[in-house]
Amino acid sequence: MNQKKIALIPGDGIGPEVVAEGVKVLKMIEEVDPQLSFSFTEFPWGCEYYVDTGKMMAEDGIDQLKEFDAIYLGAVGYPGVPDHISLWELLLEIREKFDQYVNLRPIKLLHPNLTPLKNKSEKEIDLLVIRENSEGEYAGAGDWLFKGKPEEVVLQTGVFSRKGTERIIRYAYEEARKQKKTLTSISKANALNYSMVFWDEVFTEVGKDYPDVQTYSYLVDAASLYFVLQPERFEIVVTSNLFGDILTDLGAAITGGLGLAAGANINPERTYPSMFEPIHGSAPDIAGKGLANPLAAIWSVSQMMDHFGEEEWGSAILSTIQEILSKKNALTPDLGGGATTEQLGNEFRDLLRHHAPLHDKVQRG
Repeated sequence: MNQKKIALIPGDGIGPEVVAEGVKVLKMIEEVDPQLSFSFTEFPWGCEYYVDTGKMMAEDGIDQLKEFDAIYLGAVGYPGVPDHISLWELLLEIREKFDQYVNLRPIKLLHPNLTPLKNKSEKEIDLLVIRENSEGEYAGAGDWLFKGKPEEVVLQTGVFSRKGTERIIRYAYEEARKQKKTLTSISKANALNYSMVFWDEVFTEVGKDYPDVQTYSYLVDAASLYFVLQPERFEIVVTSNLFGDILTDLGAAITGGLGLAAGANINPERTYPSMFEPIHGSAPDIAGKGLANPLAAIWSVSQMMDHFGEEEWGSAILSTIQEILSKKNALTPDLGGGATTEQLGNEFRDLLRHHAPLHDKVQRG
């Protein structure tokens, strides 16, 4: 039996509501598939924890999480707690300490009615953004000089190491080769004359080991234009931390909004646990009202199953999301329906049973 230990960090706002529906999906999978077993341990970390303790997570939080196979995160952030504290002291702390240097964000249109783009179909909006997740502009390097004085100067330093840049680019080439797809690098070498020139050079160097992979390279401003006008240009994309953060939210906008946007923070070597999350934020204005869309959180469960080597289940979850998007009465208000978070989750699990890889086998005994 394949047993997996999962750490739950529901977090803030709507986080607990959407994570609860994702956990129910995992428990249903466990019921249907006799080869899979999950155990869950919940941690109360987040902004409420910060208000009570002055910290976003326990002092030994990283040590506690080391023993798990995966981390399932709901949302981080709440009014009254500065965003840089909620981000740096929990989410980025976990990414850094567990060397989750690969961020995977699928930009995939699951239903034609969801995109605001005219005359674009599911076939034309289907790409994977591989974002460097450990350094770049989010390395936290810099200084704040002469604070509060007329000569005040702020320095924010982007860090691009040979190791960090090469490993993410090589990961992207491997993924493009495996999927037999094109690979596009997105940078800004004309203006960022150190970091992005270096990025482009490494992309070319690593590419010599992958002559079978067709490549393209765009400046980030041009890429933003093409994400909207011609998303079919892109299949696999690799880019830096900051550019990846911005472009993937743009990708969410063209595929149905943040309620359908999932992300995986991967440690490919599996030395440490990887982390899976919806990326829609805590949405405190609708927290506790049953209005939250759980599909992004459920999509991140699909990514988790892929990471566990259970690709059939990952695909089944994605197929079920596609099917449920055609059932308007089952959808939450952000998707034009009137269902609650829990009602959507219930309908999803009923449908997933029919997509289950082992469904026929289990039914027949």
